Amino acid sequence: MHHLKIRSIGCLLAAALLVSAVPVNAQAAGTGTLSGGVGLSLTGGTDLRTAAADNLQEDAQIIDLIDILDIPEEEIKEATRKANEEALYRNLVIAQVTNYVNVRSLPSEDGEILGKLYNNSVGNLKGEEDGWYLIESGSVTGYVKGEFCVTGEDAVALAKEVGTRFATVNTTTLKVRSDASLEASVLGLVPFGDDLVVTDEVEGWAKVDVEEGTGWVSTDYVDFHTEFVKAESKAEEEARLAKEAEERRKAREAAARTASSSTSNANRGTGSYTRYSTYSVAEEGSEQGRAVAEYALQFVGNPYVYGGTSLTNGCDCSGFVMSVYANFGVNLPHSSRSDRTQGAAVDGLANAQPGDLICYSGHVAMYIGNNQIVHASNSRTGIIVSNADYRTVLAVRRIF
Repeated sequence: MHHLKIRSIGCLLAAALLVSAVPVNAQAAGTGTLSGGVGLSLTGGTDLRTAAADNLQEDAQIIDLIDILDIPEEEIKEATRKANEEALYRNLVIAQVTNYVNVRSLPSEDGEILGKLYNNSVGNLKGEEDGWYLIESGSVTGYVKGEFCVTGEDAVALAKEVGTRFATVNTTTLKVRSDASLEASVLGLVPFGDDLVVTDEVEGWAKVDVEEGTGWVSTDYVDFHTEFVKAESKAEEEARLAKEAEERRKAREAAARTASSSTSNANRGTGSYTRYSTYSVAEEGSEQGRAVAEYALQFVGNPYVYGGTSLTNGCDCSGFVMSVYANFGVNLPHSSRSDRTQGAAVDGLANAQPGDLICYSGHVAMYIGNNQIVHASNSRTGIIVSNADYRTVLAVRRIF
C-alpha cells in the first residue's frame, strides 16, 4: 500500500510539476485523404531531473522530494508525457456537426470560405473573437463558428474518442507478446513501419490490436503518435477529387492492358479460372473490383508466410493484396500502413464494394461484399474469408 501511495504521488508530481520541463514535439502524421494527425513525443534523451532543475529552479524542494521518494525515471517520464498530451488536447478545437463547419477568412458568415472542418475533425486554437474560434488545422488557418465546436476541458475528453493512438514499429521485426513481459509467449510478428492501434499503456509496454489478438509490445521498439482528422482546404478538396479520379482511370487502364496482353488466364487475374466454390462475390460495385475479388478467392486455404508474397506458397496480409492486384497491372506497396493511403477514400465499411482494401490495425484485407473479406490472416489460419467487422476498421480504400 505504501509503494502504491508513493507511485501515485510521483505521478501527480510529474504531471503537475514537470510538464513544462519536457518539450512537446507536434508533427504531421497524415494517413491520406481527409485525414491527418498530430504526433506527440518527448524530446529524445531528456533527463527529467536535469530538465526539472533547469526549468524549475525555484522548486528545488519539490525536486528533492521526487528524489527522496525515489520515483522511477520511466514513471516520471510516462506521467509527464500524459500531462503534456492533456495540455495539448485542451488547446484543440473539435467540430461537432452533422457534416462539416466552414472555415472562413473572417469571424463572420460574410468571410470567404477557406476550407471545411469535418465532424470530429480537429484544429489548434489560436484565438477567439465574437463567438468564433481562430484555428489552425492542416494547411488551413481561419475562423469557425464556436457553437459548432468544443474546446478546453470538453476537448480533452472528446480527443481521446476521436483521435486514434498509434504505435509505429521502428525495428525490423517487432514481437507482439501475450503479456507485458519479455518472458511472455510471442503472439505474432509485425514488420518495420507498420502502425498498431494502442488500447492501453503501462511502464515500458503498450497494449496493441493485431491480427492474432490483443497483445503487448515493448515501447523501446515503437514510436507513438495520435492521429486526428484535420481541415481540408478548397484547393486540397479539388486536388483530392481530381487525384482519385485519375487513379481510378489509371487502374482501369492497367487492368485492361493486363487482360488483353496476358497469355495465361490463371495468372492474369481475369477470364476463365476456377472460383473458390464456398464463397462468392457480391453483384455490386465495378466490374474490375468484382474481378479482383473473384480472383483473390481462389487462393483461400493457401498458407500465411510472414513477409511472403506468393499466392500459392505463402504470403502475409499486404503481400496478399499486393500480389492479387499485381495480376491486374496495379502496383501496391508491401505494407499495411501504406495501403491506408492507396487509391481513393471510401466513407466507411457500409459503402465498401468488392475489391476495396479494408485496413485494420497492422493488417489489410480485401472486401468481397456482403460484409465479408478475404485475407491472409495469420500463420495458424492462412488465407481465409471473415466478416469485415470482426475488428475495428481504420480505413476503406478503393483502387478501381
